[in-house]
Amino acid sequence: MLGYHTCSTTLISFFLLIGTSTVVQAESKPSPELARHLTVIANLSQPSPIVAIPAGPFLIGSKRVDSDPYGRWTQFDDTELPQHRVWLDAYELDRDEVSLGEYLAFLHQQKTYPSSELQQLLWHVITIHSIQDEALTRWPALYVTWDEAAKFCSVRHARLPTEAEWEKAARGPEGNLYPWGDAMPNQKLAMFGQHHVHEIPILAAVDSHKEGKSPYGIHHMAGNVAEWVHDWFGFDYYAYMPDRNPPGPTTGRYKSVRGGSWKSKRVMLRTATRGGASPHQRSAAIGFRCARTPVTPSP
Repeated sequence: MLGYHTCSTTLISFFLLIGTSTVVQAESKPSPELARHLTVIANLSQPSPIVAIPAGPFLIGSKRVDSDPYGRWTQFDDTELPQHRVWLDAYELDRDEVSLGEYLAFLHQQKTYPSSELQQLLWHVITIHSIQDEALTRWPALYVTWDEAAKFCSVRHARLPTEAEWEKAARGPEGNLYPWGDAMPNQKLAMFGQHHVHEIPILAAVDSHKEGKSPYGIHHMAGNVAEWVHDWFGFDYYAYMPDRNPPGPTTGRYKSVRGGSWKSKRVMLRTATRGGASPHQRSAAIGFRCARTPVTPSP
C-alpha cells in the first residue's frame, strides 16, 4: 500500500483513493497483436490545444470552516489552509490531459515499451470490453510515474505545472469551489464516482465534458484522472509559500497530485483539495498535462 504521513487522517484517505503503488520494472515487449493496436492508437493521436493563462493574482487554498463539517466549502484537511492571494506570471497549460495516444507515440519515439500494467489493461479492454482504438487514443494517459510525465513534457519543450499554476488554472482568479463554479458535481460536469469490480478505469475522452471546463476553458481539472504536478507535497506549504510564483518545497517524499479521478468522491473534485503520491507510483487514477513558460521576444 502507498505510504502516507501519519499526521493527517484525511490525507490518508486521499492516498487510499488514488490506489496502490507498483514497483517500476523493466518494460516487456508487447505481443505482435497488441503492438498493432498500440501503433494504431499512437497514430490516431492529436496534440492538445494550449491555453494562455494571464499574469495576475488569484485566491489559493481555503478559509478555515469549523462550523459546518460536511459543508462544501469546509476544508478537506489543514493542508489547504490558509487561503490567501498569490501572484503568478503568465504561463501556458495544455487544455486537455495528455492523451493515451500521445503518450504511446512518445514511448515509440523513445524506443520504449509501455509498462506491463498498461499493456495488461489495454489488452483486457480491447479483447474483453471491445473498446476500439479510436476511443482509446482519446483516453488520458495513465500508469505513468512522475519521472515519466516530467520527461514527456521536457521532450516537448514544456514542463509539469507547479501546484499553484495548476490551482489557478482549475479555479480562476476568484477561487471557484469547482472548475465550473459552485454547482454540485454531476456526470455532465466531470467523470467521477465510478466503480469497477476489477478496478478497470472508467474514463472519458480528454476533450469531453465541456460543461465542466474551468474559467480558462481547460478540460477535466476535476475527475477523469488526477494529475501529477511539479511540486513536492508540502503538508504546511500553503502557510509559508512565497506570495509570488511559489515553486513548491525543495524536497519531500511525495509529489503533489491534484484534481481527483474517475473513482473519486465529490470532495476530491474541489479545486483546493490537495494530496500526493510516491513519484515512483503507477496508477490507473493518475495522469498529467504539461505547462510552458512563454518565450519573451528579443528586443
